[in-house]
Amino acid sequence: MTVAALSLNTPSSVRAEHAELQSELAVAANFRGRLGEAARAVATTLGPHFIKEEKYVLPPLGILPVLAAGKIPHNAEEIRAIAERLEPELEQMTREHRAIVASLKRFAEIAEEEGRTDLVQLAIKVKFHAANEEEVLYPAAVLVGKYLKHVIRPAYTPGTKPLPTPQDPEC
Repeated sequence: MTVAALSLNTPSSVRAEHAELQSELAVAANFRGRLGEAARAVATTLGPHFIKEEKYVLPPLGILPVLAAGKIPHNAEEIRAIAERLEPELEQMTREHRAIVASLKRFAEIAEEEGRTDLVQLAIKVKFHAANEEEVLYPAAVLVGKYLKHVIRPAYTPGTKPLPTPQDPEC
């Protein structure tokens, strides 16, 4: 495997989706009355959650194309460490999704009562986004960390015996 230069880039598609969802919710949060109140409740739970995802989930996902090409990024150790910090956060992040979905349910009910099918669709879109994260993105980020832990070899320190490689008879 070769080493590839790569910064901590998050997948632009996920970043764009986060920005779009937040933007649409911000518009709804400016409404008066129960609908605006419900939109603000969603935004209040979603904003901090997205920040956590951008810290723990998205950086490992950003190197998937590099790993799939058989390369190891120069900052693999940093990304592995980020992915490992995700694992203990997963339970809390899943609880946050439940809170987000509960606030989305109320938001969708009020939007439906007020004839705002566009906002009902927004609630559905956010719910699908959360499901995709739990079913695909979170596990993929964890796998990146596990994969990197498996393939990154500790640096050789003079005076120590080098680790065997697959070509060595000790393996």
